[in-house]
Order: sequence, then structure tokens, then C-alpha cells
Amino acid sequence: MKRILLFAFALTLCMGCEAQETTQLPQPEIGKLGMSLGKILQERRSVREYQDKQVDQQTLSTLLWAACGISDPASGKITAPSAVNMQDIKVYVCTKKDVRLFNPKDNTLTLVLNEDIRQDLAAGQNFMMDAPVALLLVSDQGNRRRNDQYGAMDAGYVSQNIYLACQALGLSTVARAMMNKDAVRAKLNLAEGVIVELNHPIGYKK
Repeated sequence: MKRILLFAFALTLCMGCEAQETTQLPQPEIGKLGMSLGKILQERRSVREYQDKQVDQQTLSTLLWAACGISDPASGKITAPSAVNMQDIKVYVCTKKDVRLFNPKDNTLTLVLNEDIRQDLAAGQNFMMDAPVALLLVSDQGNRRRNDQYGAMDAGYVSQNIYLACQALGLSTVARAMMNKDAVRAKLNLAEGVIVELNHPIGYKK
């Protein structure tokens, strides 16, 4: 009995360690975003068909930095505007292997769930499953009084950054509000005040 209890305790500790597993991303290559804004705006499209091709970590790092990464380390400001500087938008990176939370301050990904939740994001639109990566945007306003309008605004800013960066990096995407929000909330164990906003499948256009 004692051995069983010790084994169960050790297993619990291991599960806790796994949940906190953190991966350091490469430094974002900001120079790769150098396409002119005019050309990006002219060529940007919403895309729903993707090649069977992975997005490498270097490209993902640059995309996440553009979405809402730290643009000024001294002040902590980020690349996306934010109502009253809440910086409330959190980005989850969803793949067929797992879900990881992007941490802008140290440019890392923290393991949240060892499960593919893209079917929950797809909500019946199965082209989502062809994209190797999906970015989930949620508004976490912390202890502030919840403001749905601010959350929607800030998600929109980050979403536009994702669109523009994808175009510059040779990637494709489409912004989506459709998803099984209850399932997503439950699986990611999101706090009650967190607002599930948008998702972006990310891949290379077919």
C-alpha cells in the first residue's frame, strides 16, 4: 500500500512537471518582415486550403513576435495596440501534438495540454485540420472588471498583426470566431473571466 501511495505521489509530481514544460523559441528574425506595407496590404488574403508542410520554429517565433511580442524591452510595450495598455491577449499555439502558451516576455512556449484541440477550434470546418498550427486568442483581463469591448478590440489588433506577418513570411491564414468555446475553455482550464475570442489556422497556401 505504501509503495502504491509513493508511486501515485511521484506520478502526480511528474504530471505537474510536464504541465510546466517550457520551450525557448529562437530569436525572432524581424528582418524577414521587411516586405513593404503597401505590398502586404495589396496581397493579403484569407486562405482556407493549406499544404502538408510544417511551420518551423524560427518562422513561428517571428510570427508570434509580430502578433504581440515585446517591441520595447525597456518599457515592456508590445507590437499590438492594447486598450489602457492591458496587454490582455494571450496566444495559445495549437498543433496535433499539444497546446502551448506563448510568453512574450521571454519568448517561450509553455506546455498547457498534451492534446490536439483543433477539432474544437474547427467546429465542423475541417480545413482547420490541414493547417499545421492554429493560434488561439483569448482575452485575460486579470483582476480588472471584465470589459468585453476592450477584449474584442485587442483581439482584433493582434489578429491583424497575424494576417500581415503571415503575408510577409509567406504563410497564409484566416481569422475565425467559430469554435466550440465551451470545450476549449474546459480543456484549457480557463478562468471564468477569460474571454475566448478568435483563432487563426496557420500554414502554407495550397
